[in-house]
Amino acid sequence: MMQTQEQLTQDGRVGKTGRLKLDYPVEEANIPEPGQVYEVVNGVFWVRMPLPISLEWINLWLIRGDKGWTVVDTGMATEVAAGHWREIFSKYLDGLPIERVIVTHMHPDHVGLAGWMSRKFQCELYMSRLEYITCRMLVSDTGRDAPDEGVEFYQAAGWDEDAIDQYKVKFGGFGRAVSRLPDRYVRLSDGDTLQIGGSDWKVIIGAGHSPEHVCLYNQEKNVVISGDQLLPRISSNVSVHPTEPHANPLLEWIESCQKLKRALPKDVLVLPAHNYPFRGAHERLDNLISGHETLLKRLESKLEAEKTVPELFVTMFGRKIGPDALSLATGETLAHLNYLIHEGKVVRKVSKGLPDTYVVTPQ
Repeated sequence: MMQTQEQLTQDGRVGKTGRLKLDYPVEEANIPEPGQVYEVVNGVFWVRMPLPISLEWINLWLIRGDKGWTVVDTGMATEVAAGHWREIFSKYLDGLPIERVIVTHMHPDHVGLAGWMSRKFQCELYMSRLEYITCRMLVSDTGRDAPDEGVEFYQAAGWDEDAIDQYKVKFGGFGRAVSRLPDRYVRLSDGDTLQIGGSDWKVIIGAGHSPEHVCLYNQEKNVVISGDQLLPRISSNVSVHPTEPHANPLLEWIESCQKLKRALPKDVLVLPAHNYPFRGAHERLDNLISGHETLLKRLESKLEAEKTVPELFVTMFGRKIGPDALSLATGETLAHLNYLIHEGKVVRKVSKGLPDTYVVTPQ
C-alpha cells in the first residue's frame, strides 16, 4: 500500500496520454504550494500535499459551506501533512470550522489524516461502507505476522525467497500511515446527494482500484472530484490481492469508466487526486478503457506457451520490474489474467510447489 501506481505507469503503458488533447485550465503560477489553497471554481479550493513516496503529491479539496467547510481527502498521516493542514486552518477558513470529512477511498494518501481531523473538529467522517470496513480491516493487521495465505499467494505468483521475506517484513505497514479512524461514520452510497453551501454534490461509486470508490459530481458547477477513479496522466493500479485471489477487479474498473462517461458531461472540470485539474473526461475514459483492452490482447498473444506472472512483466509494463514495484506489478498482472480467465480465454495451471502458469484455453 505504500507503493504507488506511478511506479508502474509513468511510462504510459496503460492509457497512454501522449495523443490526448486534454485541457489544463489552471495556470502554473496558481498551483498551490503546501499550506496554501487555490479556488478552482466558486467555493471549491485546491490543496496540494506532499507525500513521502515516489508519487510525490496528492490533491485534496476544501468546499465552503454556509457555516463551515467540507474536506475531501486528507493526505497521509505524517507530521509534515498535519503541519500544512494547521497552517491552512489558521489562514484560510475565515474562522469557520470543518463540518465534515469525506474520504474517496481507503488508501493511506487519501484517508491517512481523516481520523485526526474528524477528532480535531468533532465532525463526522463520510465514506462508502466497503472503503470504511476495508480500511479498518487493514489497520487491524498492524503487528500481525504475515498470513500463510499471503505467503502461498505470492509463492504461486513466482516470488523468490527474498521477495517473500520482504513481504513478511513489510506486512502490517498500512496502519502506520493512517490515523485512528472514528468508530462510527456516515455511509455514502451510489446516487446519494450531499448539499454543501446550497449546492448539490452527487455520489458516483466506482470500483476496481478500490472496493467502493466515491466520486462527487456537482452539476451546477460542472465539476467532479474524481479521487483516483479518473486521473489525467497516470492510470490507477488495478490489482488482485491475497484476500480475494480469484477477483476480477479489471472488469469492475472498465465498467466504472463506462459508468463515469455516461454520468459526466464532456466538458466537466475534473479535480483528480494526482496531476492537475483538467477537461476532457470522455477522451481520457475512452483512453483508459482502450489501453486495458489493448494490453489484454497483447497478454493473450503471449500465452500460446505457458508463462508465469514474472515472465509477463515486460509484456505488461514494457520493462523489468524491481523489488520496489513487485507487489503492484504482480497484482495488476493477475488482474489482467483473471479477467481473461473469467472470459474463458486463459486457464491457470497449478503444480504443487511450483509457481502457477497461465496459457490460452485449449481449443
